[in-house]
Amino acid sequence: MECQGEYLPLVRRLRTPALFCALAVLVCELIALPYANMGVGDDGPYVLMARHLSDTGHIVFNGWATAMLGWQLYIGAAFIKLLGFTYTAARISTLLVATVLAFVLQRTLFRAGISERNATIGTLALVLSPLYLTLSVTFMSDIFGLFAVVICFYGCLRALQASTTSAAIGWLCFAVATNAICGTARQIAWLGILVMVPSTLWLLRAQRRVLITGTAATFAGILFIPVCMQWIKHQPYAKPEHLLPTTFPIGRTLSELIHFYLDVPFLLLPIIALFLPGIRRSSRNFRVAISTVSLSYILLVIHFWHSHPGFLLEPTVESWIGVHGVAGGMFLQGTPPIFLHTTIRVLLTVASIGGLFGLIASWLHTRRAPPVAGPSHGSSWKQLRIVLVPFATAYVLLLFPRATGWLYDRYALALLVIALLCLVRYYEERINPRLPLYCTFLVGIMAIYGVMITHNMFALYRARVVMAAEIRASGIPDTAVDNGWEYNFGVEIEHAGFLNDERIEIPAHTYVPTPPLPAGTCPMFSFDETPHIHPLYGVSFDPNACYGTAPFAPVHYSSWPYSAPGTLYVVKYTPPSKS
Repeated sequence: MECQGEYLPLVRRLRTPALFCALAVLVCELIALPYANMGVGDDGPYVLMARHLSDTGHIVFNGWATAMLGWQLYIGAAFIKLLGFTYTAARISTLLVATVLAFVLQRTLFRAGISERNATIGTLALVLSPLYLTLSVTFMSDIFGLFAVVICFYGCLRALQASTTSAAIGWLCFAVATNAICGTARQIAWLGILVMVPSTLWLLRAQRRVLITGTAATFAGILFIPVCMQWIKHQPYAKPEHLLPTTFPIGRTLSELIHFYLDVPFLLLPIIALFLPGIRRSSRNFRVAISTVSLSYILLVIHFWHSHPGFLLEPTVESWIGVHGVAGGMFLQGTPPIFLHTTIRVLLTVASIGGLFGLIASWLHTRRAPPVAGPSHGSSWKQLRIVLVPFATAYVLLLFPRATGWLYDRYALALLVIALLCLVRYYEERINPRLPLYCTFLVGIMAIYGVMITHNMFALYRARVVMAAEIRASGIPDTAVDNGWEYNFGVEIEHAGFLNDERIEIPAHTYVPTPPLPAGTCPMFSFDETPHIHPLYGVSFDPNACYGTAPFAPVHYSSWPYSAPGTLYVVKYTPPSKS
């Protein structure tokens, strides 16, 4: 018994549930086999920047990054130094941060007043989601930026719960310092210093010493931001990011925002589905309202079916998580095979939107009822509101300029953390102190889904690398092949050192308009950024695209869970020569 008594504090110190969350991310990623020696999404130019930093010790932009990247480049360069240059070596750094973030998120949810068990399930619902798993094995800045937000929030919670003045000051300084440094990867993460920490100071204003010291630390952190912004502003081949768009198309902006926010319930499906039974307990008038809204929703889907098949069916954004089971926007010829068929999308939509209705019904039913759980061990709802609502408001406002162009599902990560915290704690306090067993089952289903699409995406990218090597072996250079914009960007940077983007301001007159492709050539996405590429051939999902199949063997790639593999072909981009 004495040995057991010594063992339990050790378990608590080791934070076993949080370690389990981190380990779960690592195991799922290893199963997915996420390696491919080419750019994935935006990360190709970032990896090449990390390689340059590893070789020379200097950060040099190459015409693509609007994010500062900061500490992300240094940790990526460290792994390249350690393992040698491959795209995978740089991406291992993201996976490391993603596993640590899973640990910190579990502890953050616990500190926010959620029980240990529920905090673990809630953390797994996010970190094993398809969106988190796919981004955790790229070298994009989303996971690094999310880490900056979560670690800052954790520091703010610890400051609010500190038992001494010195501890509160220490945690506030920790929140400022980590957010300042980690925010260099993704500038929007600096909302931690700008909004979250000042909100925490407002709650601690009665403690004079904490207020004065915390304000000084926050002011120092705020001064750090314009210094960094001035630095990136003067970097050659960095793309400046303007806060306000030059045009504001209302229709497109509303469409992007609707699709973006409708995607949030789907991305937190294991948690939002818990509220489905709330519809059954709702009033008759509310059920009539749900039926009316649901019928209108169905009519809209049917109305747009011919012009926009799958309109308003989950996943609505179809960016990183879409119907094809691979990241959208590769812009290869043809269309990838369908991964989520219409029946599955309908079921996902019913569960996601139905859970949203159930949440509203549960709130209406329980808003005056006494809590089913005792007082929270963590921060109060008032404290959480004061810390999180201003941050979420500022974050949402900064998304509006993005909505004039494209709103990607990965932009929702910080909002997903806030929504997750609120949903799990509300369920625990007002519905059931323990998340039900079927929630764990749903987490497992979404984890399997995430592993499959992560595997499929990287299997497809590996097939593109094999296809490029096959074409190159025949004596045709990479500059004569359109292998999708990610691969093309890598080729252009290797030849020119930077991308030909009109938004580059330093050096002046860097951008030179690219002459149009010769008449009859198949269209190539982002050809203006890659003037060194003059495509004679292209990689395609369809053997009949453009001018038909070129004399190269097709390349197959595995596509879980289906037995039939996906296939890539090489097609001709120019018309046959006339006799």
